[in-house]
Amino acid sequence: MRRGLALALAAAALLLAGCQTEPFRTIHADFKRAFGGAKGEPALKAGIQQYEEGRYADAARQLQAAISQGLSTPDEVRAHKYLAFIHCVSDRVAACREEFRKALSLNPGLELSAAEAGHPIWGPVFRAVKAGR
Repeated sequence: MRRGLALALAAAALLLAGCQTEPFRTIHADFKRAFGGAKGEPALKAGIQQYEEGRYADAARQLQAAISQGLSTPDEVRAHKYLAFIHCVSDRVAACREEFRKALSLNPGLELSAAEAGHPIWGPVFRAVKAGR
């Protein structure tokens, strides 16, 4: 039965492969994670490493690639959070807010660590976005 369900889901995914709606992308990413692993994990790790090294442009490209390739929901939340940090420190507050919104839409209970929440640039932005949900 499990194999039959997997085959049915695979067939449905193939039939809808050209569909680019948000619900389909979510289902497709969930399917890829369930049956093929999250292909974006290496890009996520590389993006976080580049972020920690202060290579923000490279990090942003890697984090976007990770999201596009498919991540587990918690990892996708992390990717959006790091993208928000990059936008905030680059004085792109609107883009920072949008990335926090995306992270919070995936995990409404998201909280920043004490160090992250206390950051003078993105801490207030995060609190404002979370309060405005």
